[in-house]
Amino acid sequence: MDLVEVIPNRLHMLRFPIGQAYLWQDGEALTLIDAGHAGHADEIEKAIRSLGLLPERLERIVLTHCHGDHFGGAGELAARHGARILAHRLDAPVIRGEQPVPEPVLLDWEVPLYEHALTVVPEAPPTPVDRELEDGDALGFGDGAYVVHAPGHTDGSIGIHLPHHGVLFTGDCIAAVGPLMLGVFNVDRARAVESFRRLAALAPRTACFGHGDPLTVDTAARLAETAASTA
Repeated sequence: MDLVEVIPNRLHMLRFPIGQAYLWQDGEALTLIDAGHAGHADEIEKAIRSLGLLPERLERIVLTHCHGDHFGGAGELAARHGARILAHRLDAPVIRGEQPVPEPVLLDWEVPLYEHALTVVPEAPPTPVDRELEDGDALGFGDGAYVVHAPGHTDGSIGIHLPHHGVLFTGDCIAAVGPLMLGVFNVDRARAVESFRRLAALAPRTACFGHGDPLTVDTAARLAETAASTA
């Protein structure tokens, strides 16, 4: 796992072989955006300690959606440190193991990528959700962080907007693996495009994706341009 500074003393990316998570600092109080797949808890703790911080100060884990490469590690971390797990109401039953993971509607070129992903991401254990989120909910960190419902990748996919800092976490609605693009493996591509445009309209200075490096230069313009050209 790689640890990458995005904003000094505020935001780091934790990059795994598949996907990534983000650690936000409010002083010593910590928030994790996504948690990697099952088995990453020790690596995340090590990364936190390497920053001179304590895993015991992890207050919440906010999940952008119900795929195992994003929530698989959350339950173990929460059990160790008492963090609360937050997810959108529509994805919470999947995360808890009460409903199956929704099947995406794949484009032809996505099929081999999806089949490969199924072989490398371990099945996520049922994970408690302590708070079910709705669009516009305040999350209690980052000098004001808010839920932006962004369905399409999954029904309960969310973005997380920190307007005071100009930061936007997009989950898998938007990706930057190669060119900036609409994320893959969507249950409803048309809704995902609408969500991309809604997120882009927030005009952040820093955009953090579920897959791909954060965007920190000409961010708003590049998001707007890609959103406008995405069909």
